[in-house]
Amino acid sequence: MKKSPKPRLHKVAEADFPSQFGAFRIYGFEGKWGDRAEEAVVLKMGDLASGGPPLVRIHSQCLTGDVFHSLRCDCRAQLEIALTRVAGEGRGLLIYEHQEGRGIGLLNKLRAYELQDQGADTVEANERLGFGSDLRNYQLPGAILQYFGLRQVRLLSNNPEKVEAVERAGVQVTERVPCLADVVDTRKAYLETKRDRMGHLLE
Repeated sequence: MKKSPKPRLHKVAEADFPSQFGAFRIYGFEGKWGDRAEEAVVLKMGDLASGGPPLVRIHSQCLTGDVFHSLRCDCRAQLEIALTRVAGEGRGLLIYEHQEGRGIGLLNKLRAYELQDQGADTVEANERLGFGSDLRNYQLPGAILQYFGLRQVRLLSNNPEKVEAVERAGVQVTERVPCLADVVDTRKAYLETKRDRMGHLLE
């Protein structure tokens, strides 16, 4: 199997970023490899080099959850858990990837919602639209971790694929920290599909 090229990473911008969770530094990155290009935003708090492995969250963009507070998914809840945990420790990194709808894009995600309303689960909906269950690629976060000189991290995630992707990038995951949202009726089936069909670790 041909190995895909490493992303060519370019830092576009960097600025102070006060938030309700605390004072961060915000970065904008562009990554290009092969015929693929992607952007990511990073929120950094504290000195990542001091102390033990910092807490890191790789979060995929979810307009419906992160912005509109959708209760179909657990995305906004996980985002807030991550920012709260990083702020509580006073150091850490949140990588916000532009991979809406597990990589199928916003409008296709809305089409998937329509199919879910007709009885499909999230995996079936993606497949009926001609996509895989999860098209996300985590090469860019790996390159970003290397940019910040990180060799070890504690990864805030329920997704084993993210752990494997970080380690493929040459960064050791010393601990997988669960990122568990409350189970409410409107996202119960969504979480069950993540657990039963996608292998997410929802203890």
